[in-house]
Amino acid sequence: MRQIITLFFLVSLFGTVNAFGQEQDTMIYLTVQEAARFPGCEQLDTTKAFIEQCANANLLNFVYSNIRYPQEAINNNVEGTVVVRFVVEPDSTISSPEVMRDIGDGCGPEVIRVVNLINEVGAKWKPGINEGKAVRSYFTLPIKFKLEELPPYSMVGTDTVYTRFDTPLDYEGGLDQLNIYLAERLEYPPSGNDSCSIGNIQVQVLIQPNGDVRILDVTDFNDLGFDFWYESIDAATSTLGKWKPAVFEGRNVPAAFDITMNFAPEDAACKMIVDQYKEATDKVNEGAKLYNDGKKEEGIALMSEAIELFPEDANFLLARGQAYLDMSSFDEACSDISTARRIALIRWYDNVLNLICNRSAISTGEETGN
Repeated sequence: MRQIITLFFLVSLFGTVNAFGQEQDTMIYLTVQEAARFPGCEQLDTTKAFIEQCANANLLNFVYSNIRYPQEAINNNVEGTVVVRFVVEPDSTISSPEVMRDIGDGCGPEVIRVVNLINEVGAKWKPGINEGKAVRSYFTLPIKFKLEELPPYSMVGTDTVYTRFDTPLDYEGGLDQLNIYLAERLEYPPSGNDSCSIGNIQVQVLIQPNGDVRILDVTDFNDLGFDFWYESIDAATSTLGKWKPAVFEGRNVPAAFDITMNFAPEDAACKMIVDQYKEATDKVNEGAKLYNDGKKEEGIALMSEAIELFPEDANFLLARGQAYLDMSSFDEACSDISTARRIALIRWYDNVLNLICNRSAISTGEETGN
């Protein structure tokens, strides 16, 4: 089974001046005294060479985080280097991307898509400099597509967690039986009744080959607090001995599983909150379905109604934030995902969150360092 593991590229500028008899400020330079740079490092108090290395690393991170290996290229085992060239303008935007060398099966258009995304997120380049002035200059970017065999596991801290199986991890009796067990085992902490605390906690467990249960992570989507964490962890670890371990190449292997613990207060005074939360959850689920069916505005409107009822629910915010991100509505995606991160301490988007929020920071006049 071959899968994507790496995308490498190098950055270079080469050639001679492309002069068309136009005035100097409209010429596109192939060589400049100071090369254009991707943003994010200009504020560093260090050498120009180090700033250039930092800028190239940021560009690599952006491309790696956003490029998708075309499925047709995967199916046909297509590998190689796509070379794209674009113009860095004096106003710090980029223009005129063109594929100079393609390897086919959708790789060239995918590279163009990612290059155009640089402008969409509002990333402002340091333009090329000639004789002390910002000029239009070409930037050439080779991107290498490579297919390799992924290992069947990943490392989570010091734990080996298998991600490929002959027989997947399963709960004895199936997931329905797990839900029945948790509904009977999970207890609502009395401390939550005063504030009618409601929501869910996700516990990621590691099931060892011998059936032992370890906790890998706990995500509190509603900031329910310690009493709810303790109850969630206690319920998760009580499933010890009730799992059928995952099997890979004829042997039991460690595998992870996400268990969602749902908490709703039982106090009669909280009934209205419970009913509202069910209504909000239904709105988010229906909104997601509408969005996936192509009715994007209607779907987001329903999610927004749910968030008006529960503005501090990280699950609701992530659902709408992901929809906004899919629509390239970066300001809205930044707001939702940043708020969800603050509430639940999730780090799933950390590698790209600064880039997502870049346009929002620019529009509000904040300093981004980019």
